[in-house]
Amino acid sequence: MKSINEFKSKIKFVLTDIDDTITTEGLLPLESYEAIWKLKKNNIKVIPVTGRPAGWCDMIARLWPVDGVIGENGGLYYRYSNHKMHRWNYANETTQILNRQKLNIIAEEIRTTVPNSAISADQFCRVYDLAIDFCEDIPKLSQTEIDTIVQIFHNHGAEAKVSSIHVNGWFGSFNKVSTAQLFLKTEFKLSNEDILNSCAYIGDSPNDEPLFANFRHTFGVANILNFKKQMTHLPQYIASKTSGEGFCEIAEQILQNQ
Repeated sequence: MKSINEFKSKIKFVLTDIDDTITTEGLLPLESYEAIWKLKKNNIKVIPVTGRPAGWCDMIARLWPVDGVIGENGGLYYRYSNHKMHRWNYANETTQILNRQKLNIIAEEIRTTVPNSAISADQFCRVYDLAIDFCEDIPKLSQTEIDTIVQIFHNHGAEAKVSSIHVNGWFGSFNKVSTAQLFLKTEFKLSNEDILNSCAYIGDSPNDEPLFANFRHTFGVANILNFKKQMTHLPQYIASKTSGEGFCEIAEQILQNQ
């Protein structure tokens, strides 16, 4: 990994994780929000790519200075444009109901097997996934407990990704990469080469690894180093600061290259 000061390419689209990338200790700092506005005012489009739920994504797409939101690890995207919400969903309502029934079974097994875990407080506004809290609103679980939760999802044939706060599990072949590429191609008519040349991704944890592996310009806030031993694909550039301060540092370097 290189220092962000070594990054010199011109970027038109910034895709970024939210939790512990834009936020700091669960809050959205003033500086992070200002950095998003600065990017927007310099004609750089910002697209959060998050494991957070559909309900959050609707609000973020409407109220933040962003050009769309990819949520639930790629299960959906929302774009609010010209006073109209444009929504894309991976699966139809019938499939969503069937998958929710299977996820409810998994939730019960996780509760029994890992009793110190908890269902995420934002589960009520999720469409596609089951989010298991391992440190957001409860005392942090051990790595063994986190690994056990991941394995339970896999035993049922579900996908599972570990963020900085949750284990997210779902049924379906979607992920952050495939939906990010679909979003950029559908909403902004970018080619594969456009995506590689003009888009950057910023993240902080293992569930960002597929984007680190598939995007040409990738950044990590400094807390990504906490997961270094768990990851094969790391970002090309790393900020000197963590969380929101690191995001601001990266945004400033991107702006300097315009």
